[in-house]
Amino acid sequence: MQRAQTIVGFYGCLTGFDRRTWHLACEPYALPYSNSISHYARVCAYVQFPVPMIAPTDLLWALIGLILTIGGTFLEAFITNPPWAWAQSGLQPQSLGVTYQVGAVLLVGCLGGKNAAAISQMAYLLLGLLWLNIFAEGGGLDYVHRPGFGYLLGFVPGAWICGNLAFRVPVRLESLAFSSLCGLLAIHTFGLGYLAIAHSAEWLNAPIPSFGELAFTYSISPMPGQLAIVCAVTVISFVLRNLLFY
Repeated sequence: MQRAQTIVGFYGCLTGFDRRTWHLACEPYALPYSNSISHYARVCAYVQFPVPMIAPTDLLWALIGLILTIGGTFLEAFITNPPWAWAQSGLQPQSLGVTYQVGAVLLVGCLGGKNAAAISQMAYLLLGLLWLNIFAEGGGLDYVHRPGFGYLLGFVPGAWICGNLAFRVPVRLESLAFSSLCGLLAIHTFGLGYLAIAHSAEWLNAPIPSFGELAFTYSISPMPGQLAIVCAVTVISFVLRNLLFY
């Protein structure tokens, strides 16, 4: 029984259930110790193991996140000149040098949670690798040889981390900003890691710039614009979550 409880407790850790809960559930059905497989089968037959389920709202937010990510990939981000200058020079949009792609990844995490955010980005990767040209430079399996592919891989953990942190505490601007920054950091960590491995293994498409040039192009240069988008994501998600009361 001890070994069976260990197995059950390990399963509980994987599925997010407390081991003591499983121990109490198994206790009334304790059987004499045995090494046989049938013993564990009889023990587990009395315990109803939970099957992880995806809520319909998660699927809805995942679909929204997928649409936003695809649309944000091709939509350049702009800001305007300060409002107090509008009277003299009018409204003048200025490019941030990035698209809204990363902003969409973080926004679905702040609004839909970790499951919806991760599902939306996994769907985005699968669609781009297998069917549609929805990445910034096209799509297809050959995209794994492009320097930016590691950042696309980072969308999945980045969205999950952002969504996980965003729902751990009550809705506040600072908590949403922190969640978005952590998600952005995860994206760049995976992206730089992929760049380092791909550059050393020489599987990037030729010509291959130096690692420093790649890091500057894909991480350092777009960082100011992405930080500005993080600010926008923080405010938008704060307003929407208060309007939707969750």
